[in-house]
Amino acid sequence: MTKYDELTEFLLLLGDSAMVQGQRLCEWCGRAPAVEEEMALMNVGLDLVGQARNWLEYAAERINDGRDADMLAFRRDERAYRNLLLVEQPNGDFAVTMVKQFLYDAWQYHLLEALTESADEQVAAIAKKSLKEVTYHLRRSSEWMERLGDGTEESHARMEAAIDTVWRFTFELHRCDAGMQALAAAGVIPQADELAQRWQTTVADVLEKSTLTMPEAARSFYLNGRDGMHSEHLGILLAEMQFLQRAYPDASW
Repeated sequence: MTKYDELTEFLLLLGDSAMVQGQRLCEWCGRAPAVEEEMALMNVGLDLVGQARNWLEYAAERINDGRDADMLAFRRDERAYRNLLLVEQPNGDFAVTMVKQFLYDAWQYHLLEALTESADEQVAAIAKKSLKEVTYHLRRSSEWMERLGDGTEESHARMEAAIDTVWRFTFELHRCDAGMQALAAAGVIPQADELAQRWQTTVADVLEKSTLTMPEAARSFYLNGRDGMHSEHLGILLAEMQFLQRAYPDASW
């Protein structure tokens, strides 16, 4: 398994996470509870795919081995992906989808907000462009959390169950390895503890408004998306997402 320099690994984390989350949202096409919500989910998914392209293009530029963003997205195997474990989990019902989206949005929003002041000019530029979209994503998912959490007895129960289902994967949102510590020291990315505190504050505030329970901090376990140690769900997702490129490599339309 190839390891790149700290910044390239971080770019892959951002690009892969946005790509996989976008793919998960697009799985709702034709299955959403309402036409309006289907359109909204597709739009958020397309926003994330666009962000993934920006991060992966920069990663490809740094890797400089002839691959572009498309090849990084569609020609890498599961162990080479660096996405968060949270985003690769199945959609489940609408409650699970919205809890996943909210937890990811809160992390991504505060991260991008900090990255707009990154010492790396290209990182800062991509973050500024993406932040506008993610600000809307967070507002939208927060509203759904409140709507469902403080809604009917059934919607509340489903939201509580959804939090219990995916919360254990949030440990990665605060993980800081030696490579990330070096990037933070260089001013490229924010300090992990600062990002964690902002995320926790946002999540706690929205869960309180939603009358939902805030679990204790998740503990790390044997899986680790940043090191390519994924759950069984990512391989299945990539098999579908990458089928066309792998069956007809370099095809033109």
